[in-house]
Amino acid sequence: MARGKLRIYLGAAPGVGKTYAMLSEAHRRIERGTDCVVAFVEHHHRPRTEVMLHGLEQIQRKELEYRDATFTEMDVDAVLRRAPAVALVDELAHTNIPGSRNTKRWQDVEELLAAGIDVVSTVNIQHLESLGDVVESITGVRQRETVPDEVVRRADQIELVDMSPEALRRRMAHGNIYKSDKVDAALSNYFRPGNLTALRELALLWVADRVDAYLTEYRSEHQVSAIWGSRERIVVGLTGGPEGRTLIRRAVRLAEKGAGGEVLAVYISRSDGLTSASPKELAVQRTLVEDLGGTFHQVVGDDISAALLDFSRGVNATQIVLGVSRRRGWQYVFGPGVGATVARESGPDLDVHLITHDEVGKGRGLPVASGARLGRARVVWGWLVGVLGPALLTWLLTGAAPDVGLANDMLLFLSLTVAAALVGGLFPALASAVVGSLLLNWFFTPPVHTFTIADPKNIVAIAIFVGVALSVASVVDLAARRTHQAARLRAESEILSFLAGNILRGETSLEELLERVRETFGMESAALLERTGETAPWTCAGSVGPRPAEAPEDADVDVPVGDHMALSLRGRVLPAADRRVLAAFAAQAAVVLDRQRLQSEADRAKELAEGNRIRTALLAAVSHDLRTPLAGIKAAVSSLRSDDVEWSEEDQAELLEAIEAGADRLDHLVGNLLDMSRLQTGTVAPIIRETDLDEVVPMALGGVPEDSVELDIPETLPMVYVDRGLLERAVANVVENAVKYSPPGEKVLVSASALADRVEVRVVDRGPGVPDEAKERIFEPFQRYGDSPRGVGVGLGLAVARGFAEAIGGTLDAEDTPGGGLTMVLAVPTAPERERPEQPDLPAAATS
Repeated sequence: MARGKLRIYLGAAPGVGKTYAMLSEAHRRIERGTDCVVAFVEHHHRPRTEVMLHGLEQIQRKELEYRDATFTEMDVDAVLRRAPAVALVDELAHTNIPGSRNTKRWQDVEELLAAGIDVVSTVNIQHLESLGDVVESITGVRQRETVPDEVVRRADQIELVDMSPEALRRRMAHGNIYKSDKVDAALSNYFRPGNLTALRELALLWVADRVDAYLTEYRSEHQVSAIWGSRERIVVGLTGGPEGRTLIRRAVRLAEKGAGGEVLAVYISRSDGLTSASPKELAVQRTLVEDLGGTFHQVVGDDISAALLDFSRGVNATQIVLGVSRRRGWQYVFGPGVGATVARESGPDLDVHLITHDEVGKGRGLPVASGARLGRARVVWGWLVGVLGPALLTWLLTGAAPDVGLANDMLLFLSLTVAAALVGGLFPALASAVVGSLLLNWFFTPPVHTFTIADPKNIVAIAIFVGVALSVASVVDLAARRTHQAARLRAESEILSFLAGNILRGETSLEELLERVRETFGMESAALLERTGETAPWTCAGSVGPRPAEAPEDADVDVPVGDHMALSLRGRVLPAADRRVLAAFAAQAAVVLDRQRLQSEADRAKELAEGNRIRTALLAAVSHDLRTPLAGIKAAVSSLRSDDVEWSEEDQAELLEAIEAGADRLDHLVGNLLDMSRLQTGTVAPIIRETDLDEVVPMALGGVPEDSVELDIPETLPMVYVDRGLLERAVANVVENAVKYSPPGEKVLVSASALADRVEVRVVDRGPGVPDEAKERIFEPFQRYGDSPRGVGVGLGLAVARGFAEAIGGTLDAEDTPGGGLTMVLAVPTAPERERPEQPDLPAAATS
């Protein structure tokens, strides 16, 4: 029997007309000839809803006594006996009166669906379990009746019943929802426009998420790889500054406005050595974006704007989030900035958001790694001031102020030299001193226009000028180098501190550490190589990136770690200053590798201990459970061979039946023990092929009484891709376990249905069931739940069944049976679809 289909009308708020819409659909189905009945509909004395019940068959409700009062509930048994094609069940989240068959109405609906009855139901958005806290914060009312989200999500169809807050309030005022004495209180409390708008937004977002899930499933089934505009993919550009946290949170909020939004944080590092951002701050931002469900990426590129746009287009992003520049106003003379450049060159497909933050206009400060190293622009300006400045000053002094005096001329040229030192450093200042001294000698020192100096005092003045210029340039250059060294040491210490902390806490795997090395130094690939001896070949213990080095001599940079290990990088040659940090990375990589191997050995030791435990349990099982049937067989054989007793034919038949039953039990126990041994030793080798499920499942029922199982395997199921023998053994063990625990007279239901790319076999019993905390424990070897008597088995049936299910690529899990009992769900993959031959184009008449 196929499972029924569930259609749900989801209301944005009470009174929007979901019950009316459900009854309207019932009339349409009856007009089409569908057998449709009203299992339970609550009209709340609303005239229009009551009118819609006319002409519909209604199942008599069940009356229950509770606290000296009589209540009516849906009569599940009556609906099952009537067995309509479609049943209308209102208020899915309703809690049944104590003494009912099930606690919640959605559990009643599950029984109807399991019986093959299609159900049309209703529920309001505020009754979804996951939204309880949100609805309470909006309306101030805690919903006591809720339904699990998964129940609604599993519905085959969900239709939103919506209405604008103004229209709903008008319906309320006209008395179409509540009686007139309750209208004013409702309008001023729960049905306020703000409440209704917020509930409407919740409903729209929830349904949009469900629609996106349907779309994802469709794209997966049809192998659609292109990015469609229905999903937002937001790239966050990080600089390593403190404003990055604000940008990440803002991007996440943008992504949450649309279903399935994705956030990708990216940091662009330059290719000139260590990254220019604080590793500690980047680590914090990496953790933040991953905690919020996004991903972190680090890309090497000297042109930050181009690299950011290339990355965004490469991941098919729809939006870019950037922070407003931290540069001061005067700094814009060096260029428009990354934000303006990205916005200008993004094109029509990429939206760029510039987000304000607390660091706007406070200046970018000096980069941590590159410190006060004079940039290219400063060096160029320094040379311009040092070389062209003296020439321009000479032209001004000779033309506009020819008689200011040699002393003043020297001070002016000295000012240019100091300016060149401050802007461009040592060498532009030296050039300014040389050019300035020559121009002073030629144009302003008598005799002019010659390099001869007549007055010895002028020689001393020019010498002092050159000395002061050299001194100032040296001091400025030394300060720049010292600042750069201090900044570099700070960057290195932060990297080492972060690295040591992660390693000591065991938070980093070898691949993650190598990826960090590759990103930090902007390399193409990184690999940790090792060998067993001086002449042994090198082997790769771990690598990241394309074309990792196979030996240290093949790498651009290699750092030895001990005698038989080396960290090898490809991409470019690193300066000697970077090798100190690289050596620390190499040493930590060796530590991580040793820890991983120790962990592997510990895991193997754990497996050995588990094997010892199983062997001990096996000995216990052999000592008792296997001896029980042997004792029965021996007693029966001894009785038959006894000469002291004259056995009748009936007695002989009974003893022979006992021998046969004991032998069958013994064969079953030994078979399970052998199967468990095969699973433990990994010697199960499945032969996977296409198989019809309706040919395998009936064969698995040979070990149980004929009248103990009800089989429902549709012939329309797709082929499954499994090992036929292992699947049969798995189903047999599960069914035997279900029959063993089922009450007398209750049949075990074995049904199957197709779901996406798998087929589910459900074995349903009405036994005592298993609590949630024990559902995984029953699959462990030598485990028997509850008060099972000794001698009914060694507790291997379900363990073997799950082992076989996993061996053929399936799963075996336990669920509660609605109404009591246990349901085993065996999911196996369907066979891959074969390519269909192309059909020739036919004329319209031939296809009609």
